[in-house]
Amino acid sequence: MKPGKISFLFVVLLAIVLASCQDQSAIVDTNIELDKHNWSYTEKVKIPLSIESADIPCNLYLNLRHTSDYKYSNIFLLIHIIGPDGKKSTERREFKLALPDGEWLGSGSGNLYSYQILFSEDYKFPLKGKYVIELEQNMRDNPLDHITDAGIRVEKSAK
Repeated sequence: MKPGKISFLFVVLLAIVLASCQDQSAIVDTNIELDKHNWSYTEKVKIPLSIESADIPCNLYLNLRHTSDYKYSNIFLLIHIIGPDGKKSTERREFKLALPDGEWLGSGSGNLYSYQILFSEDYKFPLKGKYVIELEQNMRDNPLDHITDAGIRVEKSAK
């Protein structure tokens, strides 16, 4: 075989292998794009997920993206977890997005900054079944400008 064909086959094989590798620990990793990059109080980001076993501890992360024009160094959110039995738990959380000097803590690409922030470690869902996690912005501004996406990552804990 010619060297060009071997390297092409290697690249194709590598692409197939990488495409088949999936993050087995992630139960859900979803982002929802916000209309016009504005987040209103009434626009809750809803992430459905299915829990197979209540015995498995999970790590819960906030996924968030904003532009460099976002004018705060933090964001307050209400995090609602609605269980298969309809019971709802709510927690208000603050997430730091920048250092006191204004340097963004997220990873940047152009005008966009991305975060994946752990907010609950080794969380055990109380029941097996279908859940919905809702994110509700809880800042003074309504709508909150320059937030492009919000979402959740739930993964099985390594413990």
